[in-house]
Amino acid sequence: MTVAEIAAAAAAGAGAGAANAAAGAGSLVTFPTLIALGTPALSANVTSTVGLIPGAVGGAIGYREEVRHQRQRILWFVIPILVGAAIGTALLLITSNATFELVVPVLVAGSCMLLLLQPRLSHRVTRHGSERSPLFVTGLAGAGAYAAYFGSAVGIMLIALLTLFVNESVQRLNAVKIVLAGLANLLAACVYAFLAPVNWEFAVTLMVSSLIGGQLGAHGARRISGDTLRVGIAIAGLVVAVVLGVEFYG
Repeated sequence: MTVAEIAAAAAAGAGAGAANAAAGAGSLVTFPTLIALGTPALSANVTSTVGLIPGAVGGAIGYREEVRHQRQRILWFVIPILVGAAIGTALLLITSNATFELVVPVLVAGSCMLLLLQPRLSHRVTRHGSERSPLFVTGLAGAGAYAAYFGSAVGIMLIALLTLFVNESVQRLNAVKIVLAGLANLLAACVYAFLAPVNWEFAVTLMVSSLIGGQLGAHGARRISGDTLRVGIAIAGLVVAVVLGVEFYG
């Protein structure tokens, strides 16, 4: 790699780490950057997944107080997330991206609309026991599969699910989101490291820069009000959906 390529990858990693901590669209930064640097699409996808793992660690460190007070909740949510991630990892290894690309923009846009409409929808959801709802558990598994398969804006999908079914502040749920998305990507990354075409030069660069960006993004997100964070995440996600739609349908 040239110095310019390293600098570009490092900048993308830092931006993606910050984005994942705040909104959850980090791979939309790294994926197209790696492609622009000459990396094939499949390799760019798995390299981004592997390279952004430390970013999730950085985000969790930034939200460590919120994470510490929700350990039991997170442990319960981890099971469906990891089951879904295992399924998504297997799908990526045995199928092409073409079919999934057709539904990615729709999934992202739908998640954003859920997030925007959350205050109205929440009144129609029975909060008591909703964290154990089969629909919620299924949604977590689906988000885990999506995170492992492609991953862009999975944080938006997770925060939409969490705000709809879990009676908690957006800030505390954002901490849960960071941990869950990070664990799903970690499972996938462990497999991709051995079975997928990871570009390790770019991956290591992303690891270092995303760790720094994740901590900075978490500190910034914690200073934003809950409603502002919710709307900001939704708007960012709709932008992601448009960009993905242009890229995949164009």
